[in-house]
Amino acid sequence: MNKSTKIKLFIFFLLLTGGWIYAVLYVDVASIGPNNTSVGLATANKWFRDLLFNSPNEYFETVYKATEYLGYFALACCVFMACVGLFQLIKRKSLLKVDREIIFTGILYAATIGLYVLFEKKIINYRPVIMAGETAPEASFPSSHTMLIIVVFGSLIILSSHYLNKKHPNISAIIQALLVCLIVAMVAGRLLCGVHWMTDIVGGIFISASLLALYSIFYVGRPKFYYEEDEEEPKKEEVKKKK
Repeated sequence: MNKSTKIKLFIFFLLLTGGWIYAVLYVDVASIGPNNTSVGLATANKWFRDLLFNSPNEYFETVYKATEYLGYFALACCVFMACVGLFQLIKRKSLLKVDREIIFTGILYAATIGLYVLFEKKIINYRPVIMAGETAPEASFPSSHTMLIIVVFGSLIILSSHYLNKKHPNISAIIQALLVCLIVAMVAGRLLCGVHWMTDIVGGIFISASLLALYSIFYVGRPKFYYEEDEEEPKKEEVKKKK
């Protein structure tokens, strides 16, 4: 995919995200949430929730906890990527020598955290349920777990493709397939567990897609990983001796 197509894809998802947020804020707004909280696209949200639950404050706790653990795994992946970046920084003794892909991945994760904080302050929707231990519904839009999983695992799919496809294509294919399955599991689990409105999940998907599209614009071709540089040093010395 060339850069022009990536830019068009980013603009498409950005407009889609903006349109979705506008719809959730201003279209079909009704007080259908706990404590009479207002929800946009209320008819669609209520219809979907009524398909799954009979009582207002009901949710599937087991599915909810499973998605929480999957979120912890995504955070662990973020820590791993931070360690890779730190390893390269220490080994190469300069931030400029750290793979730009690793740096942009860190920026991507920081942007995701920034958006999470923003939507916690600028509340668009409240949860359809009051969680255990809480006295009022919490912020719900977008689904932060959906956003986290798609951004983190989506970026890892891109990274594994570039770092592993050449030397370890089978391992790369297995990793990518596993990550896709985890993304699907999180989206389905968060949609069905009942702690979010349907529009929260869709919003999380659109925002994540926008972030990944922007990330792909700056992501360049297959970089050298730190262990590949070590392998190439002896080869350069052999070439010099032959000359």
